[in-house]
Amino acid sequence: MAFSLAGVDEKNDALRRGTSLDTILRTIHILHEVKKNLGKELPAIHIAYMLLRSRLEDIERLPHFLQGLAVNQVVVSTLDFVACKELEGETIIPSTAKEYEELRTRLDAVKVETEQFGVECHYRLQRPGECSTTCTENIQRSLFVSSDGMVSPCVFTNLPISQETQICFNGDRRYRHLIFGNVGDAPIGDIWQGRAYRDFRKSFYGKQLQSICKECPKLFMG
Repeated sequence: MAFSLAGVDEKNDALRRGTSLDTILRTIHILHEVKKNLGKELPAIHIAYMLLRSRLEDIERLPHFLQGLAVNQVVVSTLDFVACKELEGETIIPSTAKEYEELRTRLDAVKVETEQFGVECHYRLQRPGECSTTCTENIQRSLFVSSDGMVSPCVFTNLPISQETQICFNGDRRYRHLIFGNVGDAPIGDIWQGRAYRDFRKSFYGKQLQSICKECPKLFMG
């Protein structure tokens, strides 16, 4: 069970409007107590932590924030999808190898300290100029089903946004949805094995990616 955070204090609530850090912490505590009383290890408790440039200094506070919180794992992500100019300044995209190494060293220290408290810690940073054909969203083995039943390779290919463009590291581009079917119309296995979906997955082996994937930040993560 995952809980999303964008801070370690009350500023989280301003960044994730409609949420409450206090409520999240109480919910995690209740979930942990229920698991303990039932003698269950599952569900595992996961924190999805969004690291924004304006809150970069918070990252060193994260390990102690998690200490004793009964969390199994934390995954630190940066803002990959930028839907408007107002959010462009919140991205953390190293422009040089030196900047990348400095950020990586900083996050490695956070990872070591967090794991000393018994919490798994994972992170990824965008590498400057290094593109891969391996998608970190694991599109070869997983898929995304939206609330209306639409099936897409990942959440980034079917976001409920009204903007026609997204902000990319090398300029703006038109946003297009990528949908292969609806679970209300066909079994999910049939959609997965459909020709169009199989051709999409094969494109990652042949390095002939569809346009929606060619400049995706997930291909520059390392």
